[in-house]
Formats: sequence, structure tokens, C-alpha cells
Amino acid sequence: MRKLVMRKVVIGLFAILAGTSFAMAADTGCDAFKWPVEREQALFPEAPAAQSGATLTVGEAVDLTLAAVDTVPFQVPPQRAPAAGTFGATANVTVPPEGDLQLSLSDEAWVDVVQDGKTVKSAAFSGVKTCPGIRKSVRFKLAGGAAIIQVSGAKKADLKLAVLTPE
Repeated sequence: MRKLVMRKVVIGLFAILAGTSFAMAADTGCDAFKWPVEREQALFPEAPAAQSGATLTVGEAVDLTLAAVDTVPFQVPPQRAPAAGTFGATANVTVPPEGDLQLSLSDEAWVDVVQDGKTVKSAAFSGVKTCPGIRKSVRFKLAGGAAIIQVSGAKKADLKLAVLTPE
């Protein structure tokens, strides 16, 4: 009888600890971003493959194949010099008339947006290392029209990129 009571107590403690761990993971995971990333979470699993130089559509995500960073023809040098041995890519996008873009990346990398031959400074940034599948999200205030997204400094040869308007 005593063994059975001890067993129930131990199982109960494990259940409490597991519940606390899950709650803590939620607090430090994707909820730690400054803005919601649920759209990215929905888009990334089904993101179609895209190569460097592709034209991207606002409201969609791609699984972007990257090349050795020293072989990527960046329109302007990345704002943060990429380390040797890393990967990068460029992509074209038409910015909506409102001009706001939110770029979210699945892994660590630097992202710049170039418009009219100049790098546009980001308006806001949020990065979280504990959100499965999403590493960072960056917002830009741009003019409507053509822009180039430049990804550099990635440690892997592919990453998922969502091109969205902020919520």
C-alpha cells in the first residue's frame, strides 16, 4: 500500500514538473517575439523552393536555396559583413503601396532590403532563439514598388523566408 502511495506521489510530481516545463517553454518560445509569428508558422511547413534571384510575393513564404556568400551578386554590400564560409541570396519583391514589409527567417542570417540602390534601415526587429522554426523577424518602412531582399551570413545553405505585411 505504501509503495502504491509513493508511486502516485512521484507520478504526480512528474506531471507537475512537466506542466511547468511546457508553460515555461511557451513563455520563452514563440510568444517571446515582439509581434505574432503564427502566420510564419503556418506558411513555413509548406513553403515552396526558390532560388537566389527569385521574385517573391508578399503574403507568402519560400524555402530559399542559398549560395556561398562570396558568389552572390549583392546590389550593395550587406550592412553587416558576412563571415567567410557563410551563405546568402537575393530576391526581388514588389512592396505594396503602404510600404510596410515584415521579413521573417527560419534561421540565423542577416537581412537587408535595398530600394533605389540604397540599403533601407530596419524599422523594428525581433529575434528569439527558442521558437522552433523561426529565428527572427524584421520590419521595414519602404516606398511602394520594387525592392531587393538580401540575405547574408547564413550558416546553412537554405532557410525559410516569409514576406508579409505587419499585422
